[in-house]
Amino acid sequence: MSEGPAAPAAPEGRLLAYVGSYPSDTDPTAGGITALDVSWDGRKITPAHRIAEPREAGHLAYAESTGTLYAVDERKTDGRGPVQPPAAVHALSVSRSDGNLTPVNFRVAPGPRPTYVSVDQRRGLLVTANHGDFEHVEKVRQAEDGTWQVEYVYDDSTVLLFGLEADGAVGPLRDVKVMEGHGKDPNSSPQAGGHAQSSGHAHCAVIDPSGDFVLVGDKGTDRILVYRLGDTLELVHTHQTPPEIAPRHIAFGPEGDRCYVTYELASEVASYAFDPETGALEELSRLSTLPEGYSAPNEPAEVRVHPNGRFVYVNNRGEDTVVAFRAERDGELTRVGHVSLAPSVHPGLAARSFAFDPSGTFLLVADRPADLVRAYTVDSEVGSLTPLTEARVAQPAFVEFVVLPG
Repeated sequence: MSEGPAAPAAPEGRLLAYVGSYPSDTDPTAGGITALDVSWDGRKITPAHRIAEPREAGHLAYAESTGTLYAVDERKTDGRGPVQPPAAVHALSVSRSDGNLTPVNFRVAPGPRPTYVSVDQRRGLLVTANHGDFEHVEKVRQAEDGTWQVEYVYDDSTVLLFGLEADGAVGPLRDVKVMEGHGKDPNSSPQAGGHAQSSGHAHCAVIDPSGDFVLVGDKGTDRILVYRLGDTLELVHTHQTPPEIAPRHIAFGPEGDRCYVTYELASEVASYAFDPETGALEELSRLSTLPEGYSAPNEPAEVRVHPNGRFVYVNNRGEDTVVAFRAERDGELTRVGHVSLAPSVHPGLAARSFAFDPSGTFLLVADRPADLVRAYTVDSEVGSLTPLTEARVAQPAFVEFVVLPG
């Protein structure tokens, strides 16, 4: 008589979720990074410890090789001789015994509002995307014909390449790419009063699974820029989307030849074929992230691919959901379900990110309006999400899983 397949081995080690958060004038526990102890089935979440800096920890990335957690401080540096800390990327050592964080160093990130950080552990490189602000400065200029005119100057959005030291510290800058141009301005989006594309806005800098390329979603110019990753960033491919699309975040499937992109201003998700030899992109399909009949404001933010590659998940800010899509090999996407989150204050102040645990058994959502991190079990056969539990974290923005040795 057959005994059937062997039961999967129990996960080893201690599972932690580090949650970056934003500050609040009314809640002293907001901001910084909170470590949560998480059971391997996602049913128990226990706050472990918290550090207050970097205060605007909007995005995190972990390098297991050095036990270092990297965090952006999503600020705009406040001018000459800053009173507050500058916009920066921070390195924090993760204790392998208890997960406590110890600051290692930080480097100033030229370009306001760093929003994304990626790490290449193999070559010791770190990349950030710096979004910039929407505000402008009016400069009065006299033209050659003697007339007086107004020039509108906006923040530079940048992509930065840093080296990493052997101990995980962030090394000096190696390259800077300034996003050039702008999209349709003004446009039909209510974001920034219709000026969401008045200048470039890099919102992600994703290293592809091969480690050879960095893909940058520039919301402001409706472009996805592909750079070859090395001692510098070499632009090898530019994919121009239709106007008022605003590619925001990019996530790769497990085989590395498919990626998925959220189109922020269009409330869509797109699938792409990616050539890992050349970095070329080809859009395969586009689909609304919203159900039929929905007409209120909405902006999708994060996109994640389940480890099995069969399902893609997007969170909507406005509809306030995490939506599951079935991903076919030909690139077609089909909406298969959703779970509801706390009502957003507006699309910019909403749940903006989520992450799968290393096994893909469950996901954690940073539900900012509710001051909660919510856990959902994932049905890997149909893609559905089922609520498990939740834990309070003030103003959560981003979740990064780390496994400590058992």
